Amino acid sequence: MTTPLLFNAFLMNTVSHIHHGQWRHPEARQHEFNDLSLWTDLARTLEEGLFDAMFFADVTGLYGPAGGQYADNVTEGLQIPSNDPAVLLGALAAVTKDIGLAYTSNVMQNHPFNFARQVSTLDHLSRGRVAWNIVTSTQENAARNFGLPALVEHDARYDWADEYLDVAYKLWEGSWDEDAVLVDKAGGRHADPSRIHKIHHIGPRYSVEGPHLPAPSPQRTPLLFQAGGSERGIRFAAKHAEAVFIGPPDPEGARQHTATARAAAIEAGRRGEDIKFFQGLSFIVGSTHAEVDRQRADLEEYSSVTGYLTHSSLGILPDGSRLPEDTELRAIPNNGGQGFVDWLRRANPDREPTLADLARNRIQRGIVAGTPDEIADQLVRWQQAGIDGVNVMNWRLPGSYLEFNERILPTLQRRGLAKTAYSPGTLRRKVFGHDRLPENHPGARYRGAFGRAPKPVVVH
Repeated sequence: MTTPLLFNAFLMNTVSHIHHGQWRHPEARQHEFNDLSLWTDLARTLEEGLFDAMFFADVTGLYGPAGGQYADNVTEGLQIPSNDPAVLLGALAAVTKDIGLAYTSNVMQNHPFNFARQVSTLDHLSRGRVAWNIVTSTQENAARNFGLPALVEHDARYDWADEYLDVAYKLWEGSWDEDAVLVDKAGGRHADPSRIHKIHHIGPRYSVEGPHLPAPSPQRTPLLFQAGGSERGIRFAAKHAEAVFIGPPDPEGARQHTATARAAAIEAGRRGEDIKFFQGLSFIVGSTHAEVDRQRADLEEYSSVTGYLTHSSLGILPDGSRLPEDTELRAIPNNGGQGFVDWLRRANPDREPTLADLARNRIQRGIVAGTPDEIADQLVRWQQAGIDGVNVMNWRLPGSYLEFNERILPTLQRRGLAKTAYSPGTLRRKVFGHDRLPENHPGARYRGAFGRAPKPVVVH
């Protein structure tokens, strides 16, 4: 039997997210991203298509070198202007019932105490449908926006994230006992103070007393996404992630990545099946090959090479000029998206990839094209390579998802590759069959770890 794949809509509250230049098409509406109705209408469309989650990317800085020119970023609408997805999720929770609401927040941009509170609030309002995409940021400009002199070294950013999660787990999982909330109107007791605990965290970066201000939400800890593809990123995912967004260029690359990550999860004391892998893919569908070719030509007409190159952040000089396209990637300092470069090297084992390879791969990667049945055949190959789901990367809003619902989904459902109805419950229950983190997850060790709240010390 074929197991249904999971499907997320990969989105960003901006003009140009992944496929640059497409906002210029007459039917594209992503330039209306400030209009709430674009997103509420899209949320309803995605629920009609039984998408598992709306997965929002985010950045807190500009792509390119520190202190560099950003004319291309602004001209392209390349993630500037962009808005805070956490604010948008609250509105989307009100107009949806089943779809998950996943958003990106990097460890620089919000103190873990405040972030944990925001997540718990959203999880309450959505009845347990929130997911967090854990990122450590890749933009030098983002580091300077939060008072740092430079982006912290790549592996050290994951050390930072380890502590950040440690604080969050203590707040989400350990600060409130399961039976702390009483709502005893007759007795005048809303909650039992002996079952609510300060966490007294003291670490290299954070000192957090607690307690967590929100009561436990339906999931307590949100479903945890992560997208790092470097060796350190994979080890981080093996420890923390429940879902991983990957982008290898072909099924064989996905096979290698998922096998490595699942082995690392087992080494970390978890099970390989504790992590779901979502491959980023874009679709070009037609009833005939001639129609597919017409669709592809239309997309290529509106593609912006400048946008793709700018998004890579590599090869751009502070004055806005660019290194030659034949420049090898090893000649370019890279403290940002190391995982993508590692994948590109694995795809070119006989030589060091160049900037031209990077641009070409950015434009062409992750495209699944053909008739609905041919697309289904390709998804079977991706699934056999180890993926559990797809992050569907749109070309244009809302058209890419309307087309998916109308032209691709029925064939996937007929062939058992997509579900035909939502299951009830929280997002984690829909994906894994349970509401809370499993006992073998590192966050679970804080359940009941803080005992009764200590008596205050009185100084005379």
